[in-house]
Amino acid sequence: MRLLLVRHGETPSNVNHLLDTAVPGPGLTPLGEAQAAALPEALAGEDIEALYVSTLLRTQLTAAPLAAARGLAVIVRDGIRELSAGDLEMLPGHTPEGERYLRTVFAWAAGDTALRMPGGESGAEALARYDAVVAEAAASGAGTVAMVSHGAAIRVWTAARADNVDVAFAAARPLENTGVVILEGSPSDGWKVLSWQGATVAPAGETGPAGEPLDTEA
Repeated sequence: MRLLLVRHGETPSNVNHLLDTAVPGPGLTPLGEAQAAALPEALAGEDIEALYVSTLLRTQLTAAPLAAARGLAVIVRDGIRELSAGDLEMLPGHTPEGERYLRTVFAWAAGDTALRMPGGESGAEALARYDAVVAEAAASGAGTVAMVSHGAAIRVWTAARADNVDVAFAAARPLENTGVVILEGSPSDGWKVLSWQGATVAPAGETGPAGEPLDTEA
């Protein structure tokens, strides 16, 4: 299966650098709406057969133009919502407490899945819910699936599950709003990242360390 993980469009909390992970969350800014409107053209070359979104409003608003352009039903699943900030909810991301959020979630990707977000979920719980939606999509038989999800969730799940991307790669490369990570594989055979926000990603073991970009053209 070809899996397109798409970050939602810009929100007011993105502009203010806040850890905003609770359901239903904010809508899109005018720029976010424009980013969503541009998605159908940006993904024109993809033969998308199924379109998933999270329970957060911003993913549903981002997916709406794509769904309309392709005549696709939107499948809402809680499992691909953002990684919960727990007690850190609505803190500025650049503060020491806010930075604890990313340290925690990337520790999950590195294998410390028993670690729990203060007042929130554990890595095991977060990855399991994301895995379940990906497994559902794979079982559907669709050749290409798009999931409009969230920046931290996409980066952490990809670092944890893709054979050719490691934590250092994902941690160093934040996703822009409506940025896309494209993977290929299956839950049984594993996953490899084909491209990260437009840059081709090297297969592990072929041209250097895992996740080394081959082509940095966006």
